[in-house]
Amino acid sequence: MNQNPHRSGVEFKRQVLEELTATLAQAFGPDASVQDLAGQLFSSPDSPEPDGLIEITTPSKTLMICVEVKKEVYPRDIRDAVWKLNNYLRFQDHRQETIGMLAAGSLSPGAKDELKAHNIAYFEPGGSLYLKHERWLINIVRPTKRSKKPTHGVDLFTDARESVIHALLMHSNEWLTGMELADQAKTSSYTCSLVLQELTLREWVESTGAGPSKRRALIRPEKLLDAWAEHWQARKVQQTKWYTFVENPNHMLDHLSDRIDRHSVDFPWAFTGTAAANAVAPLLTNTDGAEIIVPKGYARKMADVLGLSPASKGANVTLIEREEASLLYRYRHPDHPAFFASAYILYLDLLNGRGRNKELADHLRARLESLWERK
Repeated sequence: MNQNPHRSGVEFKRQVLEELTATLAQAFGPDASVQDLAGQLFSSPDSPEPDGLIEITTPSKTLMICVEVKKEVYPRDIRDAVWKLNNYLRFQDHRQETIGMLAAGSLSPGAKDELKAHNIAYFEPGGSLYLKHERWLINIVRPTKRSKKPTHGVDLFTDARESVIHALLMHSNEWLTGMELADQAKTSSYTCSLVLQELTLREWVESTGAGPSKRRALIRPEKLLDAWAEHWQARKVQQTKWYTFVENPNHMLDHLSDRIDRHSVDFPWAFTGTAAANAVAPLLTNTDGAEIIVPKGYARKMADVLGLSPASKGANVTLIEREEASLLYRYRHPDHPAFFASAYILYLDLLNGRGRNKELADHLRARLESLWERK
C-alpha cells in the first residue's frame, strides 16, 4: 500500500521538531526550558504560521524560534524559506525576541553560509545546529545522518546517470540538446532528461529554447563535481591487489601498457590513480604502483594478461572493477602508449587520502577549473 505523501510529510516535520527541541534542550542545559508552542502566539487567525514555534526560556531571557521544516532543499527553497521566515517574524508578537530557523534533512555548506548571511539559524537532524542571537552562539557540527535515499528527488549517481554527469562535466558551459547529450553519455534520452531536471532544480544547469531544439548548459561544474566527489568517496569499490616485477618503478605504466598491447586486449581499460594523474598533471618527483580500471568481472582476465600475482603485501598493481561511466572518456595519452581515464575520474580517484594524493588532487582540480573559465 502506498503511503499518503501528506501524512508522510507531517510525520517528518513532527520527528524533526521533536529532535530539534531535544537538541536545543541539551545545548542550553538544565537551567533552560525548551517548549514547542506552534500556533499559539500569532496575532490573528489569518497570519501565516511556521511549521514549528519553539520557546527557549533561560534565567536571563526568553527567545522564540520560528521553524520552517524542509525534507528536500534546493537553492530556491533557501530563498523561499528566508522570505517565509521573515514574513512570520513580521506577524509575530513583537514583545518576544524572535529569530527564524530552517530545519532540513540535509544542508550543503553553501546553503549554511547563505542562511548565516541572512541571520537565519539552521538544524539538520542528527547533524548540525547553528543559532546566533546577540550574545548567544550555538554551533554544533556533527556528521549528518546519511539516508539510504538521496537527499533530493533523483539519485544522480546510478550507473547510467553517472555517465550523463561525466558527459556534462566534459562539456561544461557548452549548450547541448538532449539527443547530443545522450550520444555523448552513451545512454537514453530519458535518463538524460531525469538528470537535467534534477540539475535544473538545483540551478546548476541553464536552458534555452523549447521542444527538440531545447539546449542546456552546465553552469556550475564545481557544484556538480563536489556532489560527485562526495558520493564517490562514500561508495564501496571492488578492487584487488597484485604484484609484478618491473626494474624501474617510474616506468610502470609503460611496462604494463606494452604487455596489454602485445595481447590485443578486447575490453576497455584505463590507467587511473596517482601515477596516471601525475603523468597528466606533473607534480610529484616519483610515484609507486599503478591502478587500472576494468569492466566488472574482468579483473582476473586482466591479471592473466599482465602476468600478475595476487599480493596481500607489497602490491604494486591495483585492478578496479567499475561501471562504464569511469571508462566513458578514456583516451590515449600523447606521451604514453596507453589509455588514461578522464581528468575527472583521475581527480575523483585521488580523493582517497593516501600519501600526497590530496596535494595532487588539488593540483589537478586547479587545471579543471582553468578549463571551466576558458569556456
